[in-house]
Amino acid sequence: MLIPFVIMLLSIAIAPLVAGNWWERNINKLWYVIIISVPTAIALVSLGLGEQLWHQMVYDYIPFIVLLAALFVVTGGIRIHCNSVATPTVNTTMLFIGYALASFVGTTGAAMLLIRPLLEMNRDRAYKVHTIFIFIALVANCGGILTPLGDPPLFLLYLRGAPFNWFMSMYPQWVAVGVVLLTGYFIVDNYLYHRRETIGVRPSSHYDDESGFSINIRGAKNFFLLGGIVLCVAFINPSTIPAMGAEDAPVYMKFLREIALLTIILLSLRMTKSQIRKDNHFSWGPINEVAIIFIGIFVTMTPALLYLNQNAEMFGLTSPREFYYCAGLLSSFLDNAPTAVAFHTVATGLQHTGAVVAGIDPAILRAISMGAVYFGAMTYIGNGPNFMVKAIAEQEQVKMPSFFGYIAISLTVLLPTYALVEYFVR
Repeated sequence: MLIPFVIMLLSIAIAPLVAGNWWERNINKLWYVIIISVPTAIALVSLGLGEQLWHQMVYDYIPFIVLLAALFVVTGGIRIHCNSVATPTVNTTMLFIGYALASFVGTTGAAMLLIRPLLEMNRDRAYKVHTIFIFIALVANCGGILTPLGDPPLFLLYLRGAPFNWFMSMYPQWVAVGVVLLTGYFIVDNYLYHRRETIGVRPSSHYDDESGFSINIRGAKNFFLLGGIVLCVAFINPSTIPAMGAEDAPVYMKFLREIALLTIILLSLRMTKSQIRKDNHFSWGPINEVAIIFIGIFVTMTPALLYLNQNAEMFGLTSPREFYYCAGLLSSFLDNAPTAVAFHTVATGLQHTGAVVAGIDPAILRAISMGAVYFGAMTYIGNGPNFMVKAIAEQEQVKMPSFFGYIAISLTVLLPTYALVEYFVR
């Protein structure tokens, strides 16, 4: 039952290399995903697991893709133009801003808001892949550790009893990861900028001078809609509206949040001038690609999640470090939200001698939270916005690493960082 999921992962990794022109067309991806997914769906139904598949697609995939689409459309209507050369200082500052925003507007929101202006500033840089890689790590993943709004795993743990402000207790880890990755990035970017970039790239004809900086924002109405998305995620859920969780609730009530998000999408499309989206190079291609790829991922990973939920106790986990790395490893390839919930369920069965948070040892809860959020950056599929950022970057002619190439970089850069933070900052 796990074979289709493995094939799906290998396809994402290998297809762009061996059949790049064919794989670029979303319609071909859709047919391929159907061929891979349908046998898994039939097998699950025949084994009496159709309800679990239905729940995975209707209550996990649909909310996931609607939220991504809302953020994609709304942020695509915000035109942030920075009249500045992409110096190491400017790039590092932009990354820090995204890192700080991620916990409060969500990693997906921060990533979709800032990826386009970052790409535009760096369009004349010869070396920019390292910038996009660190952007995925910092803004699309690690920055969201401080609040339940930052990343879906934390929101689900919040619904299971973790106080809203408890996640701020991971502030030392947030600082440590940010300092290590931003410092390392600045050193690398400074070397590339001053030693490897060609003459003429600095300063570009697009800018007046290298030291000048100005920012222009159009489509500011979409900031209110972006705030609306954050409020929808925070408050339109069964914990604040119990009727949404009732078994006999009407369809419109069960999907009240998604209806609100779809309304926001329509408002954004209606309110935003077409020229703004044109200047942003907005197209439906990236969100279509993510929607298609993740249909295959959500269907084929259902057996893996079922196995994890039923057999997680077999891992024999007892210490925070074990929970950290195991939750992190599986979050790198599975949806990090249900993975975090599965390990929380395992932890509730342990004996806890001291105070507990959400029914488990606070150290273990912290380990599960960090493992799920941080390790989501280890692969393109570890977290939804990763693939979205990749698609937008490639749309802007940035040649991103292959699936395995990205993993090789993350093993070299991110894993040592996460190990240091886990060991020294507890």
